[in-house]
Amino acid sequence: MSSESKKGIAPPLIDLPIHTASRGFYDGFSRQVTIPAKIIVTLIILWAIFFPVQANETLTAANSTIIASFTGWYVYLVAALMASCAVLAIIPQVGRMRIGAADEGPEFGRLSWFSMLFGAGIGIGMLTYSTGEPLAHFSNNPEIITGEVGARSAEAVHSAYLYTFLHWGFAAWGTYALVGLAIGYVAYRRGLPLTVRSALAPLFGRTMSGPLGHVFDVVAVVATILGVAVTMGLGVEQFVVGLSRIGLGDWLLDADGSSSLAAIVVALTVLVGASTLSALSGVGKGIKWLSNINLGLSFLLLLLFAVVGSGLYALELLGSGLVDYLAHIVPLSLTIFNDSGPVGEELVTWQRDWSVFYWAWWIAFAPFVGMFIARISRGRTIREYVLGVVLVPSLVCFVWMTLLGGTAIALELDGSAAGTIVNAPMADQLYATLAVLLDPGVAMVVSGLIVLLLMTYLVTSADSAILIINTINGAGETEGERRRHILFWGAALALIVGSMLVLGGIEAIRITMIIGALPFSFVVALMCISIIKAIWFDLIRKSQGVPTTAAAIESSAD
Repeated sequence: MSSESKKGIAPPLIDLPIHTASRGFYDGFSRQVTIPAKIIVTLIILWAIFFPVQANETLTAANSTIIASFTGWYVYLVAALMASCAVLAIIPQVGRMRIGAADEGPEFGRLSWFSMLFGAGIGIGMLTYSTGEPLAHFSNNPEIITGEVGARSAEAVHSAYLYTFLHWGFAAWGTYALVGLAIGYVAYRRGLPLTVRSALAPLFGRTMSGPLGHVFDVVAVVATILGVAVTMGLGVEQFVVGLSRIGLGDWLLDADGSSSLAAIVVALTVLVGASTLSALSGVGKGIKWLSNINLGLSFLLLLLFAVVGSGLYALELLGSGLVDYLAHIVPLSLTIFNDSGPVGEELVTWQRDWSVFYWAWWIAFAPFVGMFIARISRGRTIREYVLGVVLVPSLVCFVWMTLLGGTAIALELDGSAAGTIVNAPMADQLYATLAVLLDPGVAMVVSGLIVLLLMTYLVTSADSAILIINTINGAGETEGERRRHILFWGAALALIVGSMLVLGGIEAIRITMIIGALPFSFVVALMCISIIKAIWFDLIRKSQGVPTTAAAIESSAD
């Protein structure tokens, strides 16, 4: 009898074979994952293009049913993900464990690591919602609905930021961190493929090599495409509005202020084309350098608002917002409104339109961002990883939104904007803020900077997503020669975004994403259970002298 058997616990699984083709067009790829994922995405595109009326009606009906039935599921799942991250970081024995071998150092420096987190994570959303979200909650939020404060009043500002922080803080980054940890932990400690199914191996073992594992990976690919489509859709809308603001022609916008078909086609062709070229250069080259450019341009924009915007007011909002957020994060994260009472229906609608949409968005975005974070976080301790991925980006989001959004609100409160910012479409509110804040010539130059920043964020998000999809389809292959399907996924992403924008604007993309996120939400729940089990069992193995990493197991076998 082996010593492991006597001690009562076996070493972890360090081999999870995933069949890939050895020749032909799919050489190096899992046909059982790649082909079904391509078929599903293609059918969505064809449906939106050739049956737009039916697609719109079906999507709207399905969205209403899903949102009504699964509000509680999304709310409690995201709360559980945040709590799990906190526990894993706090427990000393867990926090010291490394995502990789015990003596392995990080591949990327902290600055590049943080910049890549932002570029792939929420860069585009932060530009669109930097003014849009605080202004929306300044006009309507639960405290305004219940009559506690007046809409667009000074008293409404604090509650506006409470809900802004709720949506862009620990919930988003806790979801990403948990998924990334579940994937990276087993990939870099146990030598399993860098793919979604590997994260479930601690629960299901070698079963993940077969059809069930294929299903999990297909669901992850489809969720990734739809989650990134929301981000791309938001970015394209703001990109086109920005081009119009800097004087590139009236053809960019339709009469209602939305992007014209020609503008959508041109923007997506340029942006996704650049993304595809960048994806061909890999994470260490194109994406890394683009991410560093993003960070630099973002800092310049923040510096501008700090100097000429409402810096002191933003600092006050940041302080009070943080206190409110930390004091209320637990009850707010567990609150589910019901339709009883005179304003119950309005509260339910608000929660579904905002909180539940965000939780679905973060979950749909999680396979992409989680895989990407895992890819760039090898060698870090669990505590450093959780603190880096959850706390630091959340704080930067808060600073960003109080500085840019706070300036917009201050201009509305003192009468300078006279409603031109708060009444503008969300894609135009940041540019509208600059138009009030700066001289026309300077505002045009800064708007050009934002257009450039949007372009780099869009390219970074799209090429990162394409590479991650290829990694899942390639059974965890992360580098080099097996990238021939990049062109397909780049085109698919462009067509999904373009067809949905034409079908029903950003709302059609939001609805499609919420529907697509539901299957992956169950996968995320299983990943949460799986990583807790993996770490708990590794602590037991360590206490009993059983090896916990692939290198240690192979060494003990020699």
